[in-house]
Amino acid sequence: MKYAIIGCGRIAVNHIKAVVNNKLDLVAMCDIDSSKFDIMLEKAGCGHFPEAERYADYKQMLADHPEIELVAIATESGKHARIALDCIDAGKHLIIEKPMAMSMADADEIIRRADEKGVKVSACHQNRFNVAIQQLRQALEAGRFGRLSHGTIHVRWNRGKSYYDQAPWRGTWEQDGGTLMNQCIHGIDLLRWMMGDEVVEVYGTTRQRFHDYLEAEDVGVAVVKFANGAVGSIEGTSNVYPKNLEETLYLFGENGTVKIGGTSTNNIDVWDFADETEDDQVNKGLVEQTSNVYGNGHTLLYADVIDAIENDRVPYVDAVAGRNALEMVLAIYKSQKTGKPVRLPLSNFASTDMAGEF
Repeated sequence: MKYAIIGCGRIAVNHIKAVVNNKLDLVAMCDIDSSKFDIMLEKAGCGHFPEAERYADYKQMLADHPEIELVAIATESGKHARIALDCIDAGKHLIIEKPMAMSMADADEIIRRADEKGVKVSACHQNRFNVAIQQLRQALEAGRFGRLSHGTIHVRWNRGKSYYDQAPWRGTWEQDGGTLMNQCIHGIDLLRWMMGDEVVEVYGTTRQRFHDYLEAEDVGVAVVKFANGAVGSIEGTSNVYPKNLEETLYLFGENGTVKIGGTSTNNIDVWDFADETEDDQVNKGLVEQTSNVYGNGHTLLYADVIDAIENDRVPYVDAVAGRNALEMVLAIYKSQKTGKPVRLPLSNFASTDMAGEF
């Protein structure tokens, strides 16, 4: 399958590793900073792909290579939607890094236009493919929890000034958002997905405590009311001293309790069910080794998207999933801005509506 990537910075390394693992044909790469190409390829440990053309203009890349079937978008977040819509109009299937967009209007338009053009769009929430998360999902779908009581996600990480100095767009309302949008959206996606997806109301508050050189928040907490009667809580921060502590997902049901821990929801710390079998012993204490906080899920996400294209089905993590995760973050932002609970579905709200909040 012919493939191209737009945006060749830090996160793109994981995409290129997945390209190699899935034996995709890297036709072209695009970034306005030409110094990033070789750095990305070297960090991915895959040589220099001399046959892959290099571009500063993604529109020119698309025009020059009509044979490209799949495009990954890994630019700064504020550019995702515009590039995605141009790629959809060109008939390309997409993998879009999180967040899929920075406004509800853009996310909804991506979904609408992809359906109109008949292309597949996957939001890159790769943690859904973590071994621990897949085991949890299987138990949930088998009904082993019974009725759900509540669920929580804690993303307790560290990001200092040196991180933000690497890219001036980080922490801005137009191009990035704060810690909930950037660092915590994967965990927020997992919580909503596990709790039934349908959300009634979100009430949240955010603060900027230790990062006064940014526009956006560095800590946020929220309470979520789900349509099935269960409740959820969200805690996300980049203020943990001195390094990343954990990304932890809890699920509590009448017949089961599970805690997924580790630095990025990659371990099973608690696995208790009323109908326990010998097979459950494998999950108790499960640890999935990862080399970074991005985990191992990119390769599996790519494999799923390739299969979805070849078999004309919806990707496992589709554009609606990306929209749902974005909606949760923007609902917390709107709640902070208004001081009131926010009812879902959410429309006509964007990260830029938070300008000047702090």
